[in-house]
Amino acid sequence: MYSKIQAIKSEVSTVVVGHEKMIDSLLIALFCDGHILIEGVPGLAKTTTVNALAKSLGLNFKRAQFTPDLLPSDILGAEIYDPQNNSFKIKKGPIFTNLLLADEINRAPAKVQSALLEVMQEKQVTLGDKSFKIEPPFFVMATQNPVEQEGVYQLPEAQLDRFMLKLVVSYNTKDEELQIARRISKGEFEEINSVITHDDLLEIKKTIKAIHVDAEVEEYMIELINATRNPSEYGLDDIKDYIHFGASPRVSIDMFKAVKAMAFMRGKDFVTPVDVAYIIKELMRHRIVLSYEAEAEGITTDEII
Repeated sequence: MYSKIQAIKSEVSTVVVGHEKMIDSLLIALFCDGHILIEGVPGLAKTTTVNALAKSLGLNFKRAQFTPDLLPSDILGAEIYDPQNNSFKIKKGPIFTNLLLADEINRAPAKVQSALLEVMQEKQVTLGDKSFKIEPPFFVMATQNPVEQEGVYQLPEAQLDRFMLKLVVSYNTKDEELQIARRISKGEFEEINSVITHDDLLEIKKTIKAIHVDAEVEEYMIELINATRNPSEYGLDDIKDYIHFGASPRVSIDMFKAVKAMAFMRGKDFVTPVDVAYIIKELMRHRIVLSYEAEAEGITTDEII
């Protein structure tokens, strides 16, 4: 099964240069039935990466552009009156897919954000008096602009907590950008082929669940999470005033799943603290609420972690 991961990465790399951490994080979230939030300025190949990943996995992919005038029905769908039959029929929205790209999610108002909470957690959509299950696999990749930009909303903590991972994407290196420009100008990007089946995906998930986590590593992860809530118990008095709320219980669940996927993607059948270190910022940076003191001093959640 490990060879399948390499095949996916190889296929995605035909159109995406660099951004290995983004590809790894997308695969971890997908294999663990989670969702991912990616923050970065426009033009960093976020949409291209998700599209390439969907094609390599043979999954359906839809994109929704979030804007200030967006309505929940634009994403979920709605009941529409049919005058010929004198009845209402359901028109399903773009949420009914395998991979949904919610582009610039923090440009839409709170009403739209709240409409996503049910589907992200329960994997179902309620339209009128009917509920519809979303067929697995279902995965939301949301992109957001940095909060310093104009016209963006701060996502509520309740929604941020629904995302398994938050990734901060930066620019490519100079060499990578040169390679991108050359390949695009020469038209050298190839078509993406599906390299795994739905059964392969189920087998990968089953393999990941069976990966061994030693009891000491499990306790270590819980201690890390508890330290964000009670820093004084761990001799971290110098940061206790910077944390308003520590990481939520969802972090424990997501961390136990994500580190297994991380170990699997490194070709191992057991978890080590190295796997925890590789993914911990992505798991926790959006789930720690900083105090006013931290914001005033320019302290970030990454520094706290």
